[in-house]
Amino acid sequence: MFEIFQYSFMVRALLAGGIIGIIAPLIGVFLVSKRYSLMADSLAHVSLAGIALGLLLGIYPIYTAIVVTIVVALVIERLRSQQHVSGELALAMFVSGGLAVAVVLISLGNGFNVDLLSYLFGSITTVTAQDVIVMSILGLLIVGLMAFLYQQLIYLSFDEEAALVSGVPVRRLNTILMILTAITVSVAMRVVGVLLIGALMVIPVVTASQLRRSFRQTILFAVLFSLIAILVGLFGAFYLSIPAGGAIVVVSLVLFFVSLLL
Repeated sequence: MFEIFQYSFMVRALLAGGIIGIIAPLIGVFLVSKRYSLMADSLAHVSLAGIALGLLLGIYPIYTAIVVTIVVALVIERLRSQQHVSGELALAMFVSGGLAVAVVLISLGNGFNVDLLSYLFGSITTVTAQDVIVMSILGLLIVGLMAFLYQQLIYLSFDEEAALVSGVPVRRLNTILMILTAITVSVAMRVVGVLLIGALMVIPVVTASQLRRSFRQTILFAVLFSLIAILVGLFGAFYLSIPAGGAIVVVSLVLFFVSLLL
């Protein structure tokens, strides 16, 4: 069973998966609390355009995905806060728009290739040492900022109007949360893929919420369920030769249904 650790690509995948398993539900718990859980899916579709742009220009795709996704996240938040359109409509527009831009860029690059498909569905064999280093640095940044802003983010998540009246910098916090969401979506693509990252940010949080614990305990349980799903999913992907991203999300769903039964 432990021969999996003899393969360097699996060690890198487990390290990357552990990082994603922590930061994805950590961001997701605040998105779910704000009823903004579709943000991850919307930004995932946009990040695909960033990946296609990077492959087209010959730039490390995660860098272009992060830049493009952050810009769009800020635009969505601006539209929502200025009340030009509702948050739901803004998300719907960018889901379609991001996918459309990605399709155009892909066609300019002569169609799909192996690299792009690995970002689309996730691939444990393509996680590189550079991916792990980038994920580690960004993961530490995200965890540090979330810990520093924890109390304010809780207030913001449950009652944005009351937080604004109390002097909490609501606009700045929303901007930071959107940026961190964009970064998380971009770095998680290597492990679970563009199409499934939204599920990893939401399902463990919903599972943890079934336990009816405090907010802090919900975060801890969400991270625990996420790490279990990633560990079991990666082992399943290795030994059963199935897609890692799909396996991780299926395990997350199983944990959710078990939590309902309990």
